[in-house]
Amino acid sequence: MARVSTPSSSPLPEQLAARLRRDPAGLVAAIVQQHDTGEVLMLGWMDDEALHRTLTSGRVTFWSRSRQEYWRKGDTSGHVQHVRAVALDCDGDALLVQVDQVGAACHTGDRTCFDADDLGAVVGADG
Repeated sequence: MARVSTPSSSPLPEQLAARLRRDPAGLVAAIVQQHDTGEVLMLGWMDDEALHRTLTSGRVTFWSRSRQEYWRKGDTSGHVQHVRAVALDCDGDALLVQVDQVGAACHTGDRTCFDADDLGAVVGADG
């Protein structure tokens, strides 16, 4: 399980740690977006340590819920995510990580994790 941090035990600056609204496992959703095109690449999960590593290393680090360990995108695949910007949403429960993606973002080899399934939603009318 990810380390559940409190603002006082977090490796993050206290003001940032206090703004995070973590789930019961201590995680925050991290939406990853290509910085120059706006393309949504993937969704991952970060605890305070993964966010700290992302903010201080220039590479994106996640917490793997299935493997119960940290993983830095691209260490085994070569499909690296170079950080360009990180923002916290207004509620403090989601991050937007803008990156320069090298290679595929998805573990399936696709450019984005959202290539596979259009669910056929009805398109709303303008105005």
